[in-house]
Amino acid sequence: MSKVVSSLKEAVKLSGLKDGMRISFHHHLRNGDHVINMVMDEIADLGYKDLTVNASSVFDIHAPLINHIKNNVVTGLEVNYMGGVVGREISSGIMNKPVDFRSHGGRPSDIESGKTPIDVAFIAAPTSDNMGNCTGKYGKSACGSLGYAFADAMNAKKVIVITDNLVNYPLADFSISETYVDYVVNVDKIGDPTGIVSGTTKITKDPVGLMMASYATKVIQHSGLLTDGFSFQTGAGGASLAVAKYLKELMLKENIKGSFGMGGITGYLVDMLEAGCFETLMDVQCFDLKAVQSLRENLGHREVTASHYASPSAKSAIVDNLDVVILGATQIDTDFNVNVHTDSNGYIMGGSGGHSDTAAGAKLTMIVAPLTRARLSIVVDKVLCVSTPGKTVDVLVTQRGIAVNPLRQDLKNRLKAAKLPVVDIHDLKNIAEKITGTPKNIRLSEKVVGNVIYRDGTIIDTIKSVK
Repeated sequence: MSKVVSSLKEAVKLSGLKDGMRISFHHHLRNGDHVINMVMDEIADLGYKDLTVNASSVFDIHAPLINHIKNNVVTGLEVNYMGGVVGREISSGIMNKPVDFRSHGGRPSDIESGKTPIDVAFIAAPTSDNMGNCTGKYGKSACGSLGYAFADAMNAKKVIVITDNLVNYPLADFSISETYVDYVVNVDKIGDPTGIVSGTTKITKDPVGLMMASYATKVIQHSGLLTDGFSFQTGAGGASLAVAKYLKELMLKENIKGSFGMGGITGYLVDMLEAGCFETLMDVQCFDLKAVQSLRENLGHREVTASHYASPSAKSAIVDNLDVVILGATQIDTDFNVNVHTDSNGYIMGGSGGHSDTAAGAKLTMIVAPLTRARLSIVVDKVLCVSTPGKTVDVLVTQRGIAVNPLRQDLKNRLKAAKLPVVDIHDLKNIAEKITGTPKNIRLSEKVVGNVIYRDGTIIDTIKSVK
């Protein structure tokens, strides 16, 4: 027996795809992914129209989607994150229907509940056997965890695995099992693994970034949460990685043994695991190749599904046990609402990803961002788009001071007692505007180009097209 078919075109035909259906993709190859473009080109050549693409994320490499949208091959788009190249076109109004933006936890929740049923799922698998047992840990395109692909594979009506490393049956160390897979396609190349790298992957040397990282580490130190069993998530930007470095040094100095590090895993979190700062890494996606190697070799480094990571409808999720999360922002307003969907001019260039999920679950949610960016204050009266509601955000750390949400008077008292530079968020806005001037109002049209769907399924904001 074998599920291997001769070509991607044959697999698409066998899947029973019809106009108007919903197809899905995952994003573990990130900006090195070739599969979305490969599949959509075949689908367009076969003449399909009016499809909805549910992709956990869309990156700049997926710019060919723009033509498929203009040609009505794709008329619906559902994502957790969207890079600026496609985002700018969406912001200009090229789609008739708004894009639905979900969170990393909300997406699997809606797939599993049947709210967004998948007709055909395309799984980019760096290694697969001929029956569809597959993994991201091995092969020339190894990307590590396939955490976002599980919901697609386990719930789609038809599942097509696309691999560039077909091995003999059975693949012992699989992630997704053959029981969910209908067809396997062997191609020359599913992507460039160097493109999975997210963020800078290097600790910032910028004095401003290092100052913010130092403040952030001290906030954690004096929060009352840095004790044995501590859990932590951070991103892959230069300042975030500096926080990981400083935190590692502090934990080793104080002999604190954490329980787990989580999220998109970088080599810096791998270093913390190997140094004994954490017992486990819970990995829904790898952000660099050192993390891929660690997942392959270290039994304390665990692959987890997106549902396990952050689904609000799961019986429990890892975010519910998270102590501290470090997040970024393009804007934050004086009510602590955060925008990570658009830039300061209103153009789509991001998405919630796990931002709102971790903010809702963590005991301490910290936004770390420079006070000004591109000659604009990041602190505004009202964000252009609410990605994460202010009630779930505790602290803003900038190089000019630390603002604490009024809902967290307990934390504010702790930080003041530690002699940290605590300031009112309105004062940070005033400081920034003395440097940058007062920004002009952004001109947006009335056309809605995006729905921001919170993790509980409600629309918490809309994104308007840019004039």
